[in-house]
Amino acid sequence: MTSDRIWTAALVVIGDEILSGRTQDKNVAQIALWLNLQGIRLAEVRVVADVQDAIVEAVNALRTRNDYLFTTGGIGPTHDDITVDAIAKALGVPVVIHPKARAGLEAYYETRGGLTEARLRMARVPEGALLIENRVSGAPGIRHGNVFIMAGVPHITAMMLDALSGTLEGGTPLMSETVGCWVPESEVADLLGATEKAHPKCQIGSYPFFREGRTGANFVVRSIDRAALDACVTALVSSLVDNGREIVRGGI
Repeated sequence: MTSDRIWTAALVVIGDEILSGRTQDKNVAQIALWLNLQGIRLAEVRVVADVQDAIVEAVNALRTRNDYLFTTGGIGPTHDDITVDAIAKALGVPVVIHPKARAGLEAYYETRGGLTEARLRMARVPEGALLIENRVSGAPGIRHGNVFIMAGVPHITAMMLDALSGTLEGGTPLMSETVGCWVPESEVADLLGATEKAHPKCQIGSYPFFREGRTGANFVVRSIDRAALDACVTALVSSLVDNGREIVRGGI
């Protein structure tokens, strides 16, 4: 993981419950943070309903223009869990029962009522797939080429990500530092732009907020180069202080 090439990933969040607002998605943040540690940048996220054609379209669009595609949701035991079928259709392969997945589910459910037809659905994979270990519930994640099919439940997704750690090819991890300041971002917009222009290896993001009756912003500097990052942060802090602003290292 030493290449300067920028590796990208996309995420498709699948589920009517997300779109309806009944469930708040927590996977985008944890997957983005995990990808950064692998030297991979989350480039785009799409949320789609439990509709096969919508999933197929999203999967085929995003897997072709990114190095990796992750999906979350829709791989459980119920009739509306159609992610595996949709992705198999997108890949042009049939759905099969993975023998290792079946064996794992049989062992997990041996003292939990046995492996029913509904539970066996969680052993279904697009033909040719590999499994992603799930130490929580026995139902594995799935990998097929550059497509990674993950659970929708955040703590299970976290375990699947842990199982994948260090196995994907990526570039240099993206590093960041945050500088907080009680200032409307519009008042320092030119300063931010000039600082970023003077440090081409870095990007500066501005994230405004309103707290305690005051307006402020956190400025996040990102780079894959530690020395360039430190130089940019130093220059930003100096410029803000020279502008009469009080800064908070680490953010507000």
